[in-house]
Amino acid sequence: MSLTLERGVPQEERRTASLGGLSDWDAARIFLEVVRCGSFRSAAERLDLSINVVRRRIDDFERQVGATLFTRDVHGTHLTDEGATVVSAVERMEAAAFDLMRASNSVNSTISGEVRVAVTEGLGTFWVAPRLVEFQRSYPNILVDLHCAMRSADVSRHEADVAIHLSQPASLDAKLVRLGRMHLMFFASEAYIAAHGAPKSFADLTRHRMVLQSADQTATKELFESFFPGFSQRDLLAMRTNVSSANYWAVANGAGVGVFPTYTSALGGVVPLDIEFRRPFDIWLSYHPGSGRIPRVRRTIDWLVEAFNPAKFPWFRDEFVHPREFKAVYMGESLTHLFGGFSTEGR
Repeated sequence: MSLTLERGVPQEERRTASLGGLSDWDAARIFLEVVRCGSFRSAAERLDLSINVVRRRIDDFERQVGATLFTRDVHGTHLTDEGATVVSAVERMEAAAFDLMRASNSVNSTISGEVRVAVTEGLGTFWVAPRLVEFQRSYPNILVDLHCAMRSADVSRHEADVAIHLSQPASLDAKLVRLGRMHLMFFASEAYIAAHGAPKSFADLTRHRMVLQSADQTATKELFESFFPGFSQRDLLAMRTNVSSANYWAVANGAGVGVFPTYTSALGGVVPLDIEFRRPFDIWLSYHPGSGRIPRVRRTIDWLVEAFNPAKFPWFRDEFVHPREFKAVYMGESLTHLFGGFSTEGR
């Protein structure tokens, strides 16, 4: 189940919206640029459009207005009297558009209040929290109460305004959005590999020490038993913890082999192991329908959807992307900067 969030004015409303009898602001903007540039060619260059597109849009605009707006000759374009009248109307449209943009920015900056976001501890610590500075730049008056825990929050019972889960919530009263998919694999530190070698199979792992995060949402106990039948956790574990951050730091400092999302390689300190193990978890966002109509909550939801956008962040794609391929397929800012400087280099 995946819900597409619809933003802005519905298409049918956009078609009927008008200002001063002129319904096509894009064509009006092109018209105004031709007037200011003095020719179709100069306007096309300024707008980064082909000259044929500019001419076609002006023809459409003249049909819409019901008058000839330009005369053309070898020296360029010249406004008709009707065209001069339309210029004044279009300039008023332009001023109104600028006023609307300023009003929108003002509304964004005045939206205020608290939004409670519940998220799994690992995603909250290593992914959402470092991203929050982006959200705060746009909405400085919204206080995000970020609750990180492996127990899933129930938005239908108002335990949170927005919740992020690693399994699809069963509540019938919540709106759901599938954000993407998280892929798990084995990692170890370079120091551990230098001292103990790199395991390449599950059989190899039984001769190594492991660090395990125990969490309800990932069914850790059942997963361990399915991959290591006949072994108890005491046989293989060097450490067990209930939080992702402790799990990560233990492995990064050489305590043993651990399981992490593929994006963990960008944190530094750990490297992926070539063990044939892939464990995907769909990432879900839920919110109460009533909360979704509150502007501050709506803005938070839209931001979270974009923060997990698989088209932008390949480690959230449905298909598995190996960390060694990230640099080739990820086109955004530095991977180190993405994670808020968690790198263990120099520690």
